[in-house]
Amino acid sequence: MKKLVAYITSAYPDKNFTIDLIHTLKESGVDSIELGIPFSDPVADGPVIEEANLRALQKGFKFQDVLKISKEVAKDIDTLWMGYFNPFYKRGIKRVLKEAKECNVSGFIIPDLPFEEAREYKSFFKENSLALIDFVAPTDSKERIEKIVKESEKFIYLVAYAGITGANKSEDLKEIIENIKSFTEAPVYVGFGVNEKTAKEKAKFADGVIVGSAFIKILLREDLTNREKFDNISLLSRKIKESINE
Repeated sequence: MKKLVAYITSAYPDKNFTIDLIHTLKESGVDSIELGIPFSDPVADGPVIEEANLRALQKGFKFQDVLKISKEVAKDIDTLWMGYFNPFYKRGIKRVLKEAKECNVSGFIIPDLPFEEAREYKSFFKENSLALIDFVAPTDSKERIEKIVKESEKFIYLVAYAGITGANKSEDLKEIIENIKSFTEAPVYVGFGVNEKTAKEKAKFADGVIVGSAFIKILLREDLTNREKFDNISLLSRKIKESINE
């Protein structure tokens, strides 16, 4: 069974909504939650997720919201924190990792922390039994892929194309997935541009997909009630989970 990872921006419109939404996603076939930590300059994200980040910050997001959400949901569904390095660094890496472990978080996704720099911090993650997810891009050479994935934990995040999240681009991923799998047994999940129309194709040679912008578009709609947002996101997650496993 191929896996579905859902990205959700923390505490938008508020933390209780996020908690309820995550429970809904679990019931709709989502296997893991990528809990996004709002940041003012999300360089790897497209305009949809950037807008959700800004709205959450405007509503007064605090790091304590992530802790509250995680304590409520991580005991029931696999939860990772997705955030940019600056907020973690300012709070203190060791402090953040300790907090994540106490909340039953399983790992971190930090898109602006390059592999070479990440190696400096990997021992801290291991001490806390937390995975630091490695990224592979279609532009990486076979030699670089081997270097990146040989010690990967949990899964490999394969960026489906060079660019930002949410863009409607396509790449032939068969060769790069074969290259990754020649060096590691860790599952490969494809992210960036994955939605109900593209998920089946992107998951073809992979072990799962990561979906963000497609969910956040619904979250941002002001013409929907909270109940309608839950229903629409639930329906979408079910469709995607079914399509990648056909």
